[in-house]
Parts: sequence; structure tokens; C-alpha cells
Amino acid sequence: MKAKRFVTNTLCHILLAILSIIWVLPIFYVILTSLRAEGGSYKSYIWPRGFTLDNYLNLFKPTSQIDFFRWFTNTFVIAVISTIIAAFFVLSVSYCMSRLRFKMRKPFMNIALILGMFPGFMSMIAVYYILKGLGFLETGTLKQVALILVYSGGAGLGFYMAKGFFDTIPKTIDEAAYIDGATKWQTFIHVTIPMSKPIITYTLITTFMGPWVDYIFAKVIMGNDTKYYTIAIGLWTMLEKEYVEYFYTQFYAGCVLISIPIAILFLITQRCYVEGLSGAVKG
Repeated sequence: MKAKRFVTNTLCHILLAILSIIWVLPIFYVILTSLRAEGGSYKSYIWPRGFTLDNYLNLFKPTSQIDFFRWFTNTFVIAVISTIIAAFFVLSVSYCMSRLRFKMRKPFMNIALILGMFPGFMSMIAVYYILKGLGFLETGTLKQVALILVYSGGAGLGFYMAKGFFDTIPKTIDEAAYIDGATKWQTFIHVTIPMSKPIITYTLITTFMGPWVDYIFAKVIMGNDTKYYTIAIGLWTMLEKEYVEYFYTQFYAGCVLISIPIAILFLITQRCYVEGLSGAVKG
């Protein structure tokens, strides 16, 4: 039995090692290419003949075609504002669905569940014409506001995960707060939210990732207004046939840079997630 267990564990470790290598290889290739001194695309070799940091430095030297810093700033502002609004919508709706009982509650939950089965880009054309009719596509600043509305507007429908978490919090805690004179809003802010770090963490990560990596909605709304591009549109611009030979390695440098905020967000929220779980266990 010990020999059999040893063989099984060894095979599992070998399999995990192979899968981890397969997972890391694309990331390793992106970092190598971002440091490659030779310009141009599609080399016959993987390991660069020379290394340089110029690909990163050149990203912050704006040209008539490429303005990475502006695109990065546009995306960061849109993503942060959208995350705050969307997280508030999700947590508020999920708390109401979990704690309150009102007419049409179950039909609303069923409708939200059905709508969540359809991909968002199915409504892309309709959303575009609604925004155009409301005048949100007149200027670049209004287009950015339109993006924030698109990213945060439908966030409340994704309340199922947070509702499931709020269902696990005993209602007796809310009742104790009501006895002490707290309103529903005060109970939500001062009692429930401090106990909900794990689901807040999950909500922040998911709502931030959407605006940060989205290309389709951003491209439809922004059109050819280069000055107000998000980072996803800007990076795709670098791969267009007239620019790809010159900006290919800078494209990979940009990919590395845009992964840094996501990594930082994950590390920060992971700590909150662990603290929230440990707090729940102690309670």
C-alpha cells in the first residue's frame, strides 16, 4: 500500500509539474519578448539575441499613433470608478435579495438568472444606439462616461454569488442590531459589510477585471477617437499591419505593464480575503 501510494503521489506531482510548466511558458515568452533587443515580429527563435529595457521606456514616449500612458490612465480611471459603482450595486442588490422579502422577489431573481446566461455583447448594438440617442457619443469625455455606465449599469444582475454569501450570515445578528436601534442601512454598513470581506474581495476583483481587459464594448463606443482609447484598444492598435513591425516588442512590454495593477489588486485583496475567513472562523 505504501509503494502504491508513493507511485500515485509521484505521478500526481509529475502531472502538476507538467501543467505548471505549460501554464508558465506563455508568460515566460511574453516577458522574454518584451525584453528583446531585436525589433520586428515573428522571429524563428524564442530566446532573444540581446536584451534591453528600451521597449518599456519607449512606451512612455508618445507618438502620433501610440500614447500608452494616456491609454493606461484612461483605463485605470474608468476601471476604478466602474469598480466602485458596480461593487456598490452588487452588494446592495444581493443584500436586499438575501434579507428582504417583497412582492416579485422570486420572479426578479429568475429573470436575473436567465439574463445572466446570455453574453453581454448580444446587447452591444442596442446599447450603442441608446447611448447615441442620449448624446453620450458626442465627445471623448462623454464616451468615457458611457463606458462607465455600461460596465457598472448591469452589475447588479450578478448578485447571486454575493447573495449566497449573505445567506450564510445569521439573521439574528441583524435582529440584534435592530433591537439596538440601527436602521437597515446602518446594519448593512456597520454590521454586515465588515463581516463580508471575502465576498467584497471577490466582487472587487471581478468588477475591476471587466473594464481593465474589455475590448469589444470599448472599441464600439470609442470608435476611432485615439486620444480616449483604453489600453485594450491601444495594444491591439500596435498589432495592426502598418505598426506591427515597429511596435511588436513594445506590445509585449505593454502586456507586462498592464498585468501589474491586476497582480497588486490580487495581492492586496487576497490578504483581506484571508483575514475575512479567519475572522469568520473566530466568530
